[in-house]
Amino acid sequence: MWFFARDPVRDFPFELSPEPPEGSPPGPWALHRGRKKATGSPVSIFVYDVKPGAEEQTQVAKAAFKRLKTLRHPNILAYIDGLETEKCLHVVTEAVTPLAAYLKARTETGDLREMELSWGLHQIVKALSFLVNDCSLIHNNVCMAAVFVDRAGEWKLGGLDYMYSAQGNGGGPPRKGVPELEQYDPPELADGSGKAVREKWSADMWRLGCLIWEVFNGPLPRAAALRNPGKIPKSLVPHYCELVGANPKVRPNPARFLQNCRAPGGFMNNRFVETNLFLEEIQIKEPAEKQKFFQELSKSLDSFPEDFCRHKVLPQLLTAFEFGNAGAVVLTPLFKVGKFLSAEEYQQKIVPVVVKMFSSTDRAMRIRLLQQMEQFIQYLDEPTVNTQIFPHVVHGFLDTNPAIREQTVKSMLLLAPKLNEANLNVELMKHFARLQAKDEQGPIRCNTTVCLGKIGSYLSASTRHRVLTSAFSRATKDPFAPSRVAGVLGFAATHNLYSMTDCAHKILPVLCGLTVDPEKSVRDQAFKAIRSFLSKLESVSEDPTQLAEVGEWPTLMSPLLLATFLTVICHGSLLPLWSI
Repeated sequence: MWFFARDPVRDFPFELSPEPPEGSPPGPWALHRGRKKATGSPVSIFVYDVKPGAEEQTQVAKAAFKRLKTLRHPNILAYIDGLETEKCLHVVTEAVTPLAAYLKARTETGDLREMELSWGLHQIVKALSFLVNDCSLIHNNVCMAAVFVDRAGEWKLGGLDYMYSAQGNGGGPPRKGVPELEQYDPPELADGSGKAVREKWSADMWRLGCLIWEVFNGPLPRAAALRNPGKIPKSLVPHYCELVGANPKVRPNPARFLQNCRAPGGFMNNRFVETNLFLEEIQIKEPAEKQKFFQELSKSLDSFPEDFCRHKVLPQLLTAFEFGNAGAVVLTPLFKVGKFLSAEEYQQKIVPVVVKMFSSTDRAMRIRLLQQMEQFIQYLDEPTVNTQIFPHVVHGFLDTNPAIREQTVKSMLLLAPKLNEANLNVELMKHFARLQAKDEQGPIRCNTTVCLGKIGSYLSASTRHRVLTSAFSRATKDPFAPSRVAGVLGFAATHNLYSMTDCAHKILPVLCGLTVDPEKSVRDQAFKAIRSFLSKLESVSEDPTQLAEVGEWPTLMSPLLLATFLTVICHGSLLPLWSI
């Protein structure tokens, strides 16, 4: 018999937040935050408590429960689950915030933009068009309290409590009995007969006009205030006036209203609305259209709301890469949206895609990844870099395309700090030695030397001793003059890594040979480096106690010489391809 004593509310797979209700809009429902017990995912829960003597209101709540459960449309509040007992009704929907609270929060932070409002109203009008044109239903409750906003900033129409059929079956409109809601009724309903209503959408379009007024001006104090558009944008005012006209015949069908507002120069004719409309139909777009869309998307993302980018654009970008063969074109907008994510979200959503992209054979994809590595390298941990990224990147050293070899060399500046002993001191040095000695492109040989000078401090002591002196010496014999300059500057940048013996016996003889180089730029840098190394040796000669401090004398090298090396790396003043 214990089975019949179970509490259905306790067994319900969703639970209400202990926090107080988010809001109690006019009508029978209270809105609570909630979560799914199994996963913890957030939801919204509309709660109606059955009270004695409120049978009419209970029937209204039950009808709304049924309507929401059966109506499915992207712009209508999405039903997830429900519970009906003798004591209460629970309706679980996607996690949303009341529109009034959302607008207040966005206004207080200064983030509310007109384009958001244009798309939000577009969604509500589209929902009304679906109801009246496709379902022959009158919403009968369009107002601020009936609109909710999801985490992506999408507006959803709810408040289905007083909906009725436009075809007359099932009786007339239910009685509201709530003065706060009745103020949104059109004037032709004042006589109670409804005979003046000529079109099935007329009353809802009047209420839409009230909603528009409230979105831009705040709560509607009385119907007479509708005569003054207030802060409603000029491009929307003519269409708004059609909605709140006394003659119900001239109020446009929702579909016609959208068409009017989407005309050139119209309130809903902007890049944000166009982007949303494209995303809604992206599955049926041609590949060429998708390519063009993603190429242009990056320019607009900076002006779009952050929540929209995170929760609507990002999933579409990930889907386009995973299933749509979008290729490299999604990378720029993907990394731009990635800036809005927390480190944890980036690890979950972006890093797996990046890892997969590095294994691609698409050259455009690979070079775009290398060019934009600075945007995501901080989110890659060392095991991922060494086992899943680096093995694919090193193929770029062998690529027949010089641009890919060049970008691969440059990427080592970012990857080197995360490489393990074998990858850094063995595998990478092997490729650098080959590039320095055999690559047909002088700028690539040059930049390999520059990169080696920058990552020298990450190498093991034995590798530094074995590689650096010979590598920079080799560079000073390169027929490409900037490579010879890079060799000199490489010695300068890594001066604190050499012993006094190496400075005297190995480095200075090489530098002295460059004092008669045919290129003056090489001779100039050689003389500067020689003076710096001689100064270092002379200091030790004068004070032998400094010998123990070798490697910690940043002041002994000419600051100008070191600055020149950094300039070469960062700005490419001597290296033609470095800034590609």
